[in-house]
Amino acid sequence: MDVLTDPARRFLAATAPEHTAVQAEMADLADEWGFPIIGPEAGAVLRLLARLTEADRVFEFGSGFGYSATWFLRGGAERVVCTEFDADEAERGVAFAADHGYADSVTFEVGDAMETVARYDGPFDVVLIDHQKGRYADAYRTVLPKVRSGGVIVADNIARGPIDFETLVAHFEAGEPLPDDAVDAETRGIGEYVGTVRSDDAVETAILPVGSGIAVSTVVR
Repeated sequence: MDVLTDPARRFLAATAPEHTAVQAEMADLADEWGFPIIGPEAGAVLRLLARLTEADRVFEFGSGFGYSATWFLRGGAERVVCTEFDADEAERGVAFAADHGYADSVTFEVGDAMETVARYDGPFDVVLIDHQKGRYADAYRTVLPKVRSGGVIVADNIARGPIDFETLVAHFEAGEPLPDDAVDAETRGIGEYVGTVRSDDAVETAILPVGSGIAVSTVVR
């Protein structure tokens, strides 16, 4: 199910920021590996959020080789903590950072992002959640106390990716039940995440139909 019409999608692509040299290399690698990246349309929003929050510290649940981190850095973020379970992907991210001169601004942590975030006290200005969809809500609940008031939590793949978007529409529009974990853990995870942030008075949330769909939650507590 297409979230956007074809003209709208083409318009967003045509007006998105140009890739930097390292982002272009990363995009080529993503195509080669068949690896999903957030893309320049959503990347522009990450850059904007880093700029608007005057971000000092950013934490990512799921980073691959650090493509999304480069957008935060373009927005002025001072430090991005990248987490990645796949050691090869993290190694490529370290190499990209070294080759393009931003190694001092990123830290790659290999392993479970939920275990990694427990070792960081915060406060964080921006958080990106982009790992296993069934763990999104847990990641949100874990990191929320570590995000400063006025900070932002962003979640990717809200409308597209390894999910059934029509099922999500039916759930939020008509109250249809989410699928069981055994049937579709990814769709259930995204549905639970959206339901969690929408019902939490600690944040205000808007869903933007850029890239694969992102949920942007501003901490207001």
